[in-house]
Amino acid sequence: MKVAISSLLIMLLIFSCKPNTENEVKDTQIEVSDVSTSNPIEGVWELVGYYNYLDNKVIDSFRTSKGYRQVKIYTSTKVMWSKYVPSDSTEWFGYGKYTVNGSELTEILEYGSEMMSKIIEEKKEFKHELVINGDSFSQIEVDEDGNRIYAENYKRIE
Repeated sequence: MKVAISSLLIMLLIFSCKPNTENEVKDTQIEVSDVSTSNPIEGVWELVGYYNYLDNKVIDSFRTSKGYRQVKIYTSTKVMWSKYVPSDSTEWFGYGKYTVNGSELTEILEYGSEMMSKIIEEKKEFKHELVINGDSFSQIEVDEDGNRIYAENYKRIE
């Protein structure tokens, strides 16, 4: 009798361990494609330095000071930037849309920090010459004659 009960218990144990195919999650195929953008400025960028120009030639360059941070985020159509200056309690940020047309970057800001909002009241559209080189770019301020004045230089951080 003990042998029969043991055999029955072993059989129950074996059948109870059988996987239940009714509740089994089916392996689904998820199609993954490489996302590539034809917009090379799309991404997250950090300011690393500046150039000053004279006669369209760089005459001076310098890096951002210790603790200073300025980050720009470009989506397919929107831009947002923020700036942190350790020695200044003033907040600096702006948000709006942008376009790239050849080598021209145009940012049209919709709103910003208190200080930036004062500037936006006077001027909403900011045009720059744009030079992109892989994971770095420069936005260059030019005068009314098209001469380069200064550049902000960024590196991609994402």
